[in-house]
Amino acid sequence: METDAFAALKDRQREMWKSFAPAATFTTPVAAHLVRFAGVESGESVLDVGTGTGVAAITAARAGARVSALDLTPALLQEAERNAELAGLDVAWTEGDAERLPYPDASFDVVLSQFGHMFAPRPDVAVAEMRRVLKPNGRVAFATWPPEELIGLMFQFIGRNSPPPPPGAAPPPQWGVPAIIAERLAGKFGEPAFERGVMIWPALSLTHYRTFMESSVGPFQKLVENLAGDPARLAAVRAEFEAIAAPYYVHNLVNHTYLLTRAQ
Repeated sequence: METDAFAALKDRQREMWKSFAPAATFTTPVAAHLVRFAGVESGESVLDVGTGTGVAAITAARAGARVSALDLTPALLQEAERNAELAGLDVAWTEGDAERLPYPDASFDVVLSQFGHMFAPRPDVAVAEMRRVLKPNGRVAFATWPPEELIGLMFQFIGRNSPPPPPGAAPPPQWGVPAIIAERLAGKFGEPAFERGVMIWPALSLTHYRTFMESSVGPFQKLVENLAGDPARLAAVRAEFEAIAAPYYVHNLVNHTYLLTRAQ
């Protein structure tokens, strides 16, 4: 049963992520990598969990799959619908929760998630739901951020400077640790396979990069809003983030390493 604290967390997530559309563009190459890694084939039924602006869902539909996709945030689903219309593709979009997938058992050949399901607060519930909607011998494939790489470090940085989540909520970067992933999938899936990639983000300076992140990555945006009344602390937090990002910034490019996981 979902507690009031988890329901409130999801309400905050729904609100926080509505500004993500500009940043989602940079994940387009990751979606192509994920769909290839998942082995999506024409005619397969695919579910994209935490679809955002539909980047992975539309990529799978272009591969010939029959795609359904859901997300908590209506504003992102509206953007996803526009993206699908521009691409000339049909995707069944649904507002919904990764911990309560509104689909019958054994509905899909493949379940995908590109930086989406990792924000569900209870990994065991999200895994059980993804397994439930998969057909026998179906497969799951997802992209996550390793905690030792830039985006994982960013979420840890935000966590240090923000109110704590409700008790029992798992930190999203844990989904970037292969040993933890294997433990979470054990008993419901076979041995997972892993692969890494690098998402490139052009930026004229670290300050350009930080400013963009503040405007389009919901948790970072909320952190800045919460510190608006304390200019000195806000300046210190901004400087800290630029120092974290500096080792990943080379030749006007910010390098973001991600992890792909696939299991049957």
